[in-house]
Amino acid sequence: MHLVKFATDADPTPRVGLLQAGEVAPLGAGPSRLSEILHGVDPAATVAGLADRAVDRLKLDSIRLLPPMDRQEVWGAGVTYERSKTAREEESRQAATFYDLVYRAERPELFFKATPHRVVGPGEPIRIRRDARWTVPEPELALVLSPKLELVGFTIGNDVSSRDIEGENPLYLPQAKVYDGCCALGPAIILAASIADPSDLEIRLEIRRSGEIAFEGKTSTSRMARRYEDLIAWLGRDQSFPEGVILLTGTGIIPPDEFALRSGDVVRIEIEGLGRLENPALACGEATS
Repeated sequence: MHLVKFATDADPTPRVGLLQAGEVAPLGAGPSRLSEILHGVDPAATVAGLADRAVDRLKLDSIRLLPPMDRQEVWGAGVTYERSKTAREEESRQAATFYDLVYRAERPELFFKATPHRVVGPGEPIRIRRDARWTVPEPELALVLSPKLELVGFTIGNDVSSRDIEGENPLYLPQAKVYDGCCALGPAIILAASIADPSDLEIRLEIRRSGEIAFEGKTSTSRMARRYEDLIAWLGRDQSFPEGVILLTGTGIIPPDEFALRSGDVVRIEIEGLGRLENPALACGEATS
């Protein structure tokens, strides 16, 4: 079951729908917030009941998909794949030991990533900091967690990062990671029960520049060095999330050092069973066409 938030030109009010076969079925006069479904006792049964009563079908090109979230914070986990550890060591050679230590440590790297206004949905531009020279997308599986930190769903995340800022000094991590348009989520939330084995999902990244493939890569969540349960447990230590929380689980795909996002690039992320998230890249402050 693929749950989406959407709006139309005629009605900009966010609505909840079910994505099926290239169409969206609005869930009628039911919940206006995804959390009303996801944080309930039986989300799958709730969606099934609402879907049975849904009569309208909207074509995807007639609606605008929004980030599949309400008022949750977005957090991130870092250095959860060996490729990520290696890349961080390369960009921050003076601090390389720290990344190796956190990769092997019991305590994971967890950081605050975004509030809802910093997150964009499918088709909306992710942003490149104007004071950064080396910004890259980071394709990640995102865990959707309830206020009780129960895993209720999955979505696709793009943790856009300025590698040169973090590489200059790891203490600059918040500036490298947190700014307007620094995160993309979507296109839908897939209920946790719908994914048979989330520990073995293929992740693909493709970046197009002037219509040509500038970079592509793939990995699998089976290559993660951390278990989802452990990341969730550490995130919840002495923290509460009344609105729930979305946790990005780290990236295993890093473009080469000579690659940096440019305005006009198109970033496409696909995760097995979750769909495809596609966003153009623009510099902060640059107007959309």
